[in-house]
Amino acid sequence: MKKQVRTTFTDRRQDAMEAKQKLLEKMKAAPKADDPEVVAKRAEREAVAKAREIRRAERERLKLEEEERKAAQDAADAEAAYAAEHAERIAREEEDKARAERAVADMAAMKEKRDKRYAARKARG
Repeated sequence: MKKQVRTTFTDRRQDAMEAKQKLLEKMKAAPKADDPEVVAKRAEREAVAKAREIRRAERERLKLEEEERKAAQDAADAEAAYAAEHAERIAREEEDKARAERAVADMAAMKEKRDKRYAARKARG
């Protein structure tokens, strides 16, 4: 058999009142805040939240330690790079100075040879 369709206003209002009454009964049947099961579940949720917060704090601490280690490593790398660059610059400057001294010595030697040739020509001539 098919269910009869109740279409009048009073039928719809009666259905709505029954639905509200069922909902109210369901809410009354729900466990209270001081029920041992509810208290146990709340304590369990709080313990899980506390453990989650501890893990988050540990991750944050490890992250900060890693950042500090990385910053120290970067600083050491930068210092080593600066020292290497500084040593290379000093070596280059010394090499340039030695090259300039050799050039001056070569010029002096060439002038001395030229002066000897000139003196020898004068002596012959």
